[in-house]
Amino acid sequence: QEQLVESGGGLVQAGGSLRLSCAASGRSFSTYAMGWFRQAPGKEREFVSAIWSGGKTIFAESVKGRFTISRDNAKNTVALQMNSLKPEDTAIYYCAAAPVGRAYYTDTYRARNMYDFWGQGTQVTVSS
Repeated sequence: QEQLVESGGGLVQAGGSLRLSCAASGRSFSTYAMGWFRQAPGKEREFVSAIWSGGKTIFAESVKGRFTISRDNAKNTVALQMNSLKPEDTAIYYCAAAPVGRAYYTDTYRARNMYDFWGQGTQVTVSS
């Protein structure tokens, strides 16, 4: 059974850093696009970043320049390095996996419905 498990969340002061990790199991996700989404209280789940097996990445404008995403295909893991954190980054962060080839344009993978597999999420809280 496929499973995505996030870790690395926590409480950090504004300006600080956190590194989130996502461990995938149940199948090889090496050919999947791996994404991170987040959901703040009272808001819809929103796209944060995604990475393809060849290393191509996309980011939400709100995190561009502060967050980086990486993956280790051999280990079936993906990481989100978050720097210069702001209180508005406070949310539950979710890892997700999408089969490639579903859409031609990479920006299409900003949509939640492109992703078939989801983790349970990890809480990130940034204090001011």
